[in-house]
Amino acid sequence: MSGGKNNLITDVEGLAVGNASDGKAKTGVTVLVCGRPATASCHVMGGAPGSRDTDLLSPENTVGEVDAVFLSGGSAFGIDAGAGAMAAMKEMGRGFQVADQRIPIVPGAILFDMINGGNKDWGQYPPHRELGYQAVRAAGKTFDLGSHGAGAGALVAGLKGGLGSASGDLSGGGTIGALVAVNALGNPCVGNTKHFWAAPFEQESEFGGLGLPHPLPPDAKGLKIKFRDKVAAGTNTTIAVIATDVTLTKAECKRLAIAAHDGFARALWPAHTPLDGDMIFAVSTGAKPAPAMEDWIDLCALASSTMARAIARGIYEASPHENDIFPCWKDS
Repeated sequence: MSGGKNNLITDVEGLAVGNASDGKAKTGVTVLVCGRPATASCHVMGGAPGSRDTDLLSPENTVGEVDAVFLSGGSAFGIDAGAGAMAAMKEMGRGFQVADQRIPIVPGAILFDMINGGNKDWGQYPPHRELGYQAVRAAGKTFDLGSHGAGAGALVAGLKGGLGSASGDLSGGGTIGALVAVNALGNPCVGNTKHFWAAPFEQESEFGGLGLPHPLPPDAKGLKIKFRDKVAAGTNTTIAVIATDVTLTKAECKRLAIAAHDGFARALWPAHTPLDGDMIFAVSTGAKPAPAMEDWIDLCALASSTMARAIARGIYEASPHENDIFPCWKDS
């Protein structure tokens, strides 16, 4: 298993990603745009999720494909990003055909970035609908990581969070990629060090090349968490997409999303808490043949390791901005 050529989710054939951010409000939207409808499902493991149109992705439900997936800041206000993304997709002639109408299928998830030093006095309506539209229109094969898009206002335990991505190639053929907005309650680093928990999976020093500390520090098992003295339910979330070009059914996409959640646990301590809204969408573009049963082990393992790498990259690539309440990893 090796890394993809650009180390981005867009190494998966048929996918593009766009970011749009509001620097004043410290919030933003990231949209994964599928070149053609793609099979998708999702899985939630956090206790405080926020999402749009995820029930239709259950394997037993009718709609089997999506046109795009959005990740947004703004807490519940950010759900408006789906309307903006849908508007852009409709202009492009995309959507599920119903009689003479097309309805773009754009599910998504939100994270809480309302207490991060940004000005949330945005007037009558939040900016996320327009950001969703802009993100679709900006979609391409390359995009910025760190403090951009859905990662613009993200925070983790004592550090700025961010938007991360990574990719890898399956030994049996095919590509897998991860896209993640990291706003976790937990710590991506080992204790008070700068060493990432995801270090065993790092490729080519993509997030600093520090490896794991040796010996492990005494505080490695300590729970260094965001806003420990004033934590409130719903203020944390890691939201993500795991995508592949191998052909999967809707039920198999859900299984892939479940496997990718292991990447959260490999990169964040703790993960999947009652106060996180951890959710992963899984997308299959179907450009390559379906995996043989023996290849499923590799696919699930690579989903986990690629997601862990993407999480660390999101933290590593964060950049400083005015009124930040936490430092960036590079400045800590």
